[in-house]
Amino acid sequence: MTDVSLAQQRSVGFFGALAPGGARILFIFAAIGVCLIFAFPVFWLLLTSLRPASEVFNVQSGSTITIENFFEVLEQPVVLKALFNSFLIATLATILSLGVTATSGYMLSRFRGAIPNTWFSLIYVFRCVPYVSWVLPLYFVTINLGIFDTYWGLLLPHVAVHICFFSWIMKGFFDGIDPSMEYAAMIDGCSRWGAFIRVALPAALPGITALALLCWLYTWNEFLFALILTAHEVPILTVVMAQFVHEMGMEWHLMSATAIIALAPALLITIFGQKYVVQGLRI
Repeated sequence: MTDVSLAQQRSVGFFGALAPGGARILFIFAAIGVCLIFAFPVFWLLLTSLRPASEVFNVQSGSTITIENFFEVLEQPVVLKALFNSFLIATLATILSLGVTATSGYMLSRFRGAIPNTWFSLIYVFRCVPYVSWVLPLYFVTINLGIFDTYWGLLLPHVAVHICFFSWIMKGFFDGIDPSMEYAAMIDGCSRWGAFIRVALPAALPGITALALLCWLYTWNEFLFALILTAHEVPILTVVMAQFVHEMGMEWHLMSATAIIALAPALLITIFGQKYVVQGLRI
């Protein structure tokens, strides 16, 4: 008897010992427990953002609930500027990254030769380099190029990281698409570029949509590049939250309100875009 059959018998014996429907009930309770573990910090964050400073550590029934924290945060110009900058950087990084990774993934999937192999090797090498180790060299590069604390100084590193990672995923999308329709289009008079735009690109649109959502969320939530490569001219929301930590202590109520504001766009995109992510990753 093989090890696989023994494992199957043990699992059947375990669930078979449960009452009818017991395995399903056990799974439901386990799923609820996991959801509660992940949801509780967000709930506590929301609760803190709705409390005045005097009641942050005084949790009891009948405590004051207020939205003044949000108004106080949004009245600060640096927070509004950081919101705009974060949205702009996330959107531009997504557009530029997908423009490169779509063609890069197609080339890696359809072509063989020195150029695709070299490009594949470069991406592989850069993906093996730890993400944290990029920060210090990028800091000196942006200083020497004169783009430190500018939009370009923050945008280009994000695009570089996305290209190295998402080109692999995009290659997998195009590998799952039958190239016969592209060959038929080229027989009918399309160039390789025309077959890519008219046939391959529309077929990979669900996957591209999924990558667009993931790319935007990654850039919106990114902290390390924003911390090291910016100062005061280009404030980013994830870094601005740290301004509520100062020599007098931590303004938990304002920091939590800012975190909820930062969480809202990502949550909306996740709720309305999850079906596209699931559909795209199934290609």
